[in-house]
Amino acid sequence: MWLMLRGAKASWHHLSYSVLVLCFLAIQGSKSDVLWTANVNYSYVMENKTYWDEGEIGVYGHDSPVDRAYGLVVLPRRRQHHYSPSQCPPHLNFSVPESYNNAWIALIQRGDCPFSDKIKAAAEAGAKAVVIYNNEGNENGVFEMSHPGTKDTIAIMIGFIKGMEIVQLVRSNIQVTMVIEVGRKHGSWMNHYSIFFVSISFFVVTAATVGYFIFYSARRWRHTRAQNQKMKKLKDEAKKAISRLQLRTIKQGDKVLGPDGDSCAVCIDAYKANDVVRILTCNHFFHKNCIDPWLLEHRTCPMCKCDILKSLGIAVSYTDKILQMYFPHRLGKMQITAQLQIT
Repeated sequence: MWLMLRGAKASWHHLSYSVLVLCFLAIQGSKSDVLWTANVNYSYVMENKTYWDEGEIGVYGHDSPVDRAYGLVVLPRRRQHHYSPSQCPPHLNFSVPESYNNAWIALIQRGDCPFSDKIKAAAEAGAKAVVIYNNEGNENGVFEMSHPGTKDTIAIMIGFIKGMEIVQLVRSNIQVTMVIEVGRKHGSWMNHYSIFFVSISFFVVTAATVGYFIFYSARRWRHTRAQNQKMKKLKDEAKKAISRLQLRTIKQGDKVLGPDGDSCAVCIDAYKANDVVRILTCNHFFHKNCIDPWLLEHRTCPMCKCDILKSLGIAVSYTDKILQMYFPHRLGKMQITAQLQIT
């Protein structure tokens, strides 16, 4: 039995967190507006050593005063050599030591009759407070009891495991002293407002994210559209410029066919007779079939980077047109700045 008590005591710190979680679950299901937890501290002497344990393991009943209580833990009295921890009035009596005249706390198991009946019977027998521990199978689960008509009797509920630990000590003729302290206050309105706050926050964040995505997508679409229009316009201008560039057919005897002849810088092949070449404004020339696709995309000489649009005077400030179309205010500022620089 002592090994069982020791093992239960060692695992208590691991179970306390579960108790708190279950308490919060109980809060959510409670019909009351406010719920108070209880800090339970019990101690006992064994083999000339004092042991104690404490934790926020209890919940005050709905009709209980939220107050402090102190006293010796007392169990219901055995009846005809049979112990029933959940027995109810009129057979619910308590085995208070004959020489004990101080405050005591009744420890009763849940079941068989309403909480009010158990608490009233304990109070009439002289209990300062009543601790109801849950039934087997609920582990350390607790909830807020409803026990109308119990007046000023302090009543809390604790879990089955912790309740049985204390019962085993008392059954072994070990005096257990308990102190019940007021824990923390929890209100169902806190949960409602928390859910409301989280919902509003989620909506705001979602709306902001969607809004930013729409704004970014629209801006990206406008930028891409402007770029595509610009490239289309530049290709149209490049076609005009290419059509104005001189074409020439290489003939036998041209210098480019001699021992020191040139080769096309695009395809790296040597020029041959009857090759058609296009002569750029910078006087560099290349195979027509090589340079035309290049000029259509780049509009510059592959060797000296000469811009054929500017050289032929075809280059219209298409960038200004785009700015005027999509960002008229920016173009106005740029024009004013340019005028100031010229003057």
